[in-house]
Amino acid sequence: SDSKSILGIIEDDRKQNIIQLDLSGKGHTRITSEDAVYSNIQTNDAGQVVVLFSDPHTPAEIYTLENGKTKKLTHIHDGFLSTIKKIHVQGFQSVSADKNIVSGILYLPDDAARNLPLVLFIHGGPVAQDEYSFDQARQMLAAGGFAVAAVNYRGSSGRGYAYSKAIYGDWGNKEVQDIVGAANHLIKMGIADSNRLAIGGWSYGGILTNYTIAKDTRFKAAVSGAGSSFQFTMYGTDQYVKQYDDELGPPWRNFQKWVNLSYPFLNVQKIKTPTLFMASEKDFNVPVAGAEQMYQAFKYEGISTELIIYPG
Repeated sequence: SDSKSILGIIEDDRKQNIIQLDLSGKGHTRITSEDAVYSNIQTNDAGQVVVLFSDPHTPAEIYTLENGKTKKLTHIHDGFLSTIKKIHVQGFQSVSADKNIVSGILYLPDDAARNLPLVLFIHGGPVAQDEYSFDQARQMLAAGGFAVAAVNYRGSSGRGYAYSKAIYGDWGNKEVQDIVGAANHLIKMGIADSNRLAIGGWSYGGILTNYTIAKDTRFKAAVSGAGSSFQFTMYGTDQYVKQYDDELGPPWRNFQKWVNLSYPFLNVQKIKTPTLFMASEKDFNVPVAGAEQMYQAFKYEGISTELIIYPG
C-alpha cells in the first residue's frame, strides 16, 4: 500500500513462497520459506492481502497476510481430511546417467514401506513443476499400495532458466534420463520393486511416457494421456506452430530433427509395455491423432493396448 514494493510468489525447487520485491532495486525479502505452495495472491483497495496455501497434507485454504505473517482463515477441507488415510510424502533427489541432479517427491502408504510397485506419475508442460502441495491423484495411488514418484525432469520450472531450456530442440532425451534415473534411485533405496514399474502422465507427461517406454522395456504398464509420438502430425494441427518454427524449424527444412523426435512411433516394434492411450476428441492442445496413431501402431505390432477417447 506504500507503493515501495511488490508482493509476489516465486517458484523454487518444488516450493512456491511469497516474496516482497523492493522497487528501488535493493533486492527482495522472503516473506515465507516453507516446503509448501502459496498461490493466487489477491489484494483489495484497503491493502489487505489473502493468499491460497497448500502443503502435501492440506488442500488449498485461504490465508491472510498481515505484517509479514500468514494466518489461516478457512477450514473448508477439515471434514474431508478427517475421513482419509494420511499418506507419507517426502522429497528426494536422484542422479541421472549424465550426473544431472533431479528433484522429486515420493508418496508412500507409510514411511516403512519397502519393495513396492512404483508408479512414475509425470507432469506436463514441460515448463511446470511438481510441488509440495496436496495431490489427490498421487495420494489415492499411494493409499492403494503403490509408491508414487513425481519427477521434475529437465525442462521443468523451479530450477532456473537454464534447467528449463536444457531440452530446447532435444525432446525425449535428457528428460528420459532423469525419469529412469529417479526409478533406479528408488529401486536402489529398496523402496521400489524393479519388476513392478509403471509410468503415466498427461500432455507432455503423456509424450514423455511414450518416449520412456520406447527406450526402457522394464515398465510393465503405462498410461499415456493426450500424448503424441509421430511429431510431424502435430505441425499445423495444434496450437504450437510458432514454437515448432522457432525451436525445431519446419519439418521440410529440418527433416532429420523431426524424425529423431518421432522415435517412439518410428521404433514402436521395440516397445514391450502394455499401454492405455487416452485423449479428448476435440483437444486443440494435443490433438487426438497423437493417441490414435500410437494405438494403431501398437495394434499392428501386437502390443497389448487400449484406447479411450472422451467425447467433446
